[in-house]
Amino acid sequence: MHSNVGQTVTGPWRIFVINPGSTSTKVSLFEDGKCAFDTDVFHDSGLLRSMGTINDQLDYRMGVLEDFLEQNGIDLTGVDAVVGRGGGCYPVPGGIYKIDDRLIEDTREAKGGLYHASMLGVQMAERVHRRFGGLALMTNPPIVDELCDEARITGVRGIYRKAVSHALNLKAVARRHCEDQGIRYEDHDFIVAHIDGGISITAHQHGRMIDGNDAGGGEGPFTPTRMGSMAVTDVLNKLWDKDPDEIRTLCSQGGGLSSWFGTSSSDEIHKKVEEGDELACRIWSAMIYQTGKWICAMAGALYGHVDAILLTGGLLRFDDVVEGVRRQCSWIAPVYTYPGELEQQAMAQAACDVLSGAAEARTYPGEPVWKGFE
Repeated sequence: MHSNVGQTVTGPWRIFVINPGSTSTKVSLFEDGKCAFDTDVFHDSGLLRSMGTINDQLDYRMGVLEDFLEQNGIDLTGVDAVVGRGGGCYPVPGGIYKIDDRLIEDTREAKGGLYHASMLGVQMAERVHRRFGGLALMTNPPIVDELCDEARITGVRGIYRKAVSHALNLKAVARRHCEDQGIRYEDHDFIVAHIDGGISITAHQHGRMIDGNDAGGGEGPFTPTRMGSMAVTDVLNKLWDKDPDEIRTLCSQGGGLSSWFGTSSSDEIHKKVEEGDELACRIWSAMIYQTGKWICAMAGALYGHVDAILLTGGLLRFDDVVEGVRRQCSWIAPVYTYPGELEQQAMAQAACDVLSGAAEARTYPGEPVWKGFE
């Protein structure tokens, strides 16, 4: 089953959306319910690396963004809302949050343990808001934590599993599916998988993500950039002599397909698959297999009550990824595909919901949503 992802939101307002990535910042402007423009503003990767910390990139990225707006004749005067991709603050429940000084400070300090370019989103949004006005908002950052208690426990006392996922897109796709089907997100159970450079696989029970792999920590299937779950004994035996930073890189940037092929380019590797390269076929197939296996595990988290399996992300452009997952998992529930991602639209829609009164922007609490069992 297939659904096309649209570029529309509800509402007549002007909404500016900022979504920083590792070497670019994706920006969109929504006007009168339609996307007026949607583009990636690229940044020199070498220059970014020379700056030290991610926070040190803020002035440079803002300068590049302002030059882009000026060169393209885009005037944000009178904008109704500015929405920044969240990241790095303390874990919060899913929802829409006002960007304030406490949120900015905790994000800069990566209080939630996530150190990623997304932490610049709320900082850039606050800068734009300061200049042009409008509401300043964040919605469903990567550290959304709605885990059930059982999903938090590990076999080592005092160590708990974290919730780090592509929450923004996962929840947006779940809601889009419910809109398409004429049902309520809060009344149904889904497995939602974001399959791209990173892979997030989550169990959604009546509107809450109660379980899922720690995609930011390298847990789950291996991906184009992440090594995935491994036995602790294998980590000790094979990686014990490596620098901690090298191990972290394997968890988030240099593992998976990148480790096997020296590149994380899925297009390059899939071309090898199409040409019949034996190694490429074997590793690619294993990635699909492990993705399907983790999807099946989330059916257990939902005690077998799954209304649908929803697939999203960039790797859905390859038919064998979709067919492989469908072949492995369709016995659980119908499989629907939402190729690409809905992040920009989801952030714009969140602003529209607040502006229309359909939703209320929460105040960031400044502390983790879950503080431990003790």
